[in-house]
Amino acid sequence: MKQPKLIDYLLLVLLASIWASAFFNIKIATYSFGPVTIAFLRVFFGAIPVLLLCYYKNIKIEAFSKDWYWFAIIGFINLVAPFFLIAYGVKSVQSNLAAILMSTTPLSSTVLGHFYTKNEKFNFIKTFGILIGFSGIIYLFSDNLLINENNLVSALLILLGSTCYVVGGVLTLKISKKKNENVTGSILIWATIILIPLVSFIEQPWNSIPRLDSTISVIYLGIVSTGLVWLLRFKILVKNGLIFQSQVSYLIPIFGTILGYIFLKELITTKVLISLIAVSVGIYFVRKADNKKNIDNSYN
Repeated sequence: MKQPKLIDYLLLVLLASIWASAFFNIKIATYSFGPVTIAFLRVFFGAIPVLLLCYYKNIKIEAFSKDWYWFAIIGFINLVAPFFLIAYGVKSVQSNLAAILMSTTPLSSTVLGHFYTKNEKFNFIKTFGILIGFSGIIYLFSDNLLINENNLVSALLILLGSTCYVVGGVLTLKISKKKNENVTGSILIWATIILIPLVSFIEQPWNSIPRLDSTISVIYLGIVSTGLVWLLRFKILVKNGLIFQSQVSYLIPIFGTILGYIFLKELITTKVLISLIAVSVGIYFVRKADNKKNIDNSYN
């Protein structure tokens, strides 16, 4: 890969800021929409730019091919479940806490990778990073001012949502030989199909009149934070590689905390800041171990 230029770093910051902006927009969306509706509208509007790209590049969508069940399973685990869990949790939890909790995905993927892949085993640096990162999360849960008996379950559901992303990522390895655009478009189609009956029977959003800010936020969540952000991520990944693109993990919780304060005036306590630092340090050591392994492999 080429040496990253200033524009590449600017795109990385843009990617992180868009991803992080999803959390406070989810909070605003919950003012008018239920979690199932938010999940449905995210995948519906998110599918538009991805499918348009596939049409433009003449990429075949295999959502209903012989591998349809993989797309359906991944669509449920990687989109339906986490989108619902995050939206449900954010109703009772500050969006900045959701950003920090969701940032544990690299830590969870390292734990899961140890047990379900051959080349992602623990070493001292990874173990140290995992312990530091999850210690920060445990410390965050001790902040009784922000997480208490009334919203503890909501915070845990957000953590479960981050785990769904990890499981979905592992399952995606089953169809890793297919084009990214095809896979993303196919799982978005199946996520939409799964959510149509759920949103129709459970919430029936057409019976209510949503607030304008909630409507704008949910459209933004779909088109920008789900669809366009994937295209931007893919562009960075192709041009600069996985190691460079993975640095976005450090920035998302930071931007999420800042944006929650700016747009929603959310409280930032000392424990939030300490937890944010601990999670970032934990991710750093996990990424450092992965980067060292990739460099060592390049010389073998």
